[in-house]
Amino acid sequence: MVPSAIRAADGVVLDAVLHLPAGDHPRGAVVQAHGINADMDEGGMFGRLADGLAGEGFGVLRFSFRGHGRSDGTQQGATIAGEILDLQAALCAAVKGFEAPVSVVAASFGAVPTCLSLPHLGGTLRSVVLWNPVLDLHRTFVEPTLPWAVENFGPPQQALLASQGFFSVEGTFEVGRVLFEEIRRYRPADGFVGSRMPALVVHGDRDSAVPYDIARAAADVRVSCDFHTVHGSDHGFDSREHEDEAIAVTVSWLTEHGG
Repeated sequence: MVPSAIRAADGVVLDAVLHLPAGDHPRGAVVQAHGINADMDEGGMFGRLADGLAGEGFGVLRFSFRGHGRSDGTQQGATIAGEILDLQAALCAAVKGFEAPVSVVAASFGAVPTCLSLPHLGGTLRSVVLWNPVLDLHRTFVEPTLPWAVENFGPPQQALLASQGFFSVEGTFEVGRVLFEEIRRYRPADGFVGSRMPALVVHGDRDSAVPYDIARAAADVRVSCDFHTVHGSDHGFDSREHEDEAIAVTVSWLTEHGG
């Protein structure tokens, strides 16, 4: 594991880590994109996934989006547009650093900049894996129906945007006005469904934050898409057993499709 740093096109410096592949030449490279109130560790899962992929010959780049972890920027200043720039910089660094076909593993909100970027990445990306992906921002956050989303993004939280300019998600991440306005406008599912590169979606069927049925429906109509249900799992894969299942399925699938 090698500490690193990436500079986005607007000058923001992102904290990053490289996991070097086993063997002399990487069979592929993987960039990991984390969720809204996480960082490059994704609760420990991204490190374990990176180690598993490195053992199979993949080079892996983990990074924290702006306003997250040790990267530049503030939480209230974080935007989807900025995360698209961050992902672009991470992909360029992976291409340059590993000189191998690149795939993305995106968790939860990390699917938003990833899917919005897919129409422009056909010549760069080999494949994409989405964990519990946010594909419909309106149903997930603007008019939420699931318990976690109602608590953290419901009307009382949204009212705070007018009174103080931000609200807090689980007391760990502050969503600002600009980010929430973007949430009202962007449609990541369109980028995902319209793409033809090989894809895998891994989703728990007891997700209390991001609707399982939206991901299932998108996968059903998309070409070149596999879907794996982690039965009984909440958002983020809520036990070590569920985490291990998601990691094992991802490593196996990328070994087949990401090299």
